[in-house]
Amino acid sequence: MNLLEMWNAMGWFAKGIAYVLFFMSMLSFGVAIERIYTYVQARKQSKLFAPQVAKALKEGRLKDAIALAGKKEYRYSHLAKVVLAALQEYQYSQEGGEKMSKEDTVDTVRRAIQRASALTGSDLKKMVSALATIGATAPFVGLLGTVVGVINAFQGIASTGSGGIGAVSAGIAEALVETALGLLVAIPAVWFYNYLTGRIDYFNVEMDNSSSEMVDFFIKKS
Repeated sequence: MNLLEMWNAMGWFAKGIAYVLFFMSMLSFGVAIERIYTYVQARKQSKLFAPQVAKALKEGRLKDAIALAGKKEYRYSHLAKVVLAALQEYQYSQEGGEKMSKEDTVDTVRRAIQRASALTGSDLKKMVSALATIGATAPFVGLLGTVVGVINAFQGIASTGSGGIGAVSAGIAEALVETALGLLVAIPAVWFYNYLTGRIDYFNVEMDNSSSEMVDFFIKKS
């Protein structure tokens, strides 16, 4: 039997399982493509942003640095989001009505950086957990279809009274297709999850380094 004949011979439950696996596969690839695009843009924009904002800060152009970090062309940059939060908080502490000590100013900026890093990290992780869920559950979904298919094959033997491997081989082959589909869905999902998790860890390290540099800058400036 070819795949088309197997599909036509499947019951409604087996076809339902196949549709679920197909949906999981499309979701997995959709999330992976969207996240990879976002991470590539984040890396590219951050590489362009870092030297420009460093130059502006060295020259004391705080407002120019804030305007630079808020530009649309750096909307994917994780570094720009963290730096923008720090600069805005520092500007507010300096231009606000209340006079703050050096220590209070640095602590306020540090908390703003921590909040921005947490929000940015959460945004980078968006939908990545779905890949882990798909990778963990897809084999079991396929196995469910296999078990039901084997049960149906043996019920067919019981109803017809015929036995032997020839009587059940076609039914078991159809059922095992569900297991193969589950593995085909799960394996790419696990690959994507591991790759994206590695990129997130790299971005977190970059944000931590930038946060430390920003705090050091404000300590010296204050």
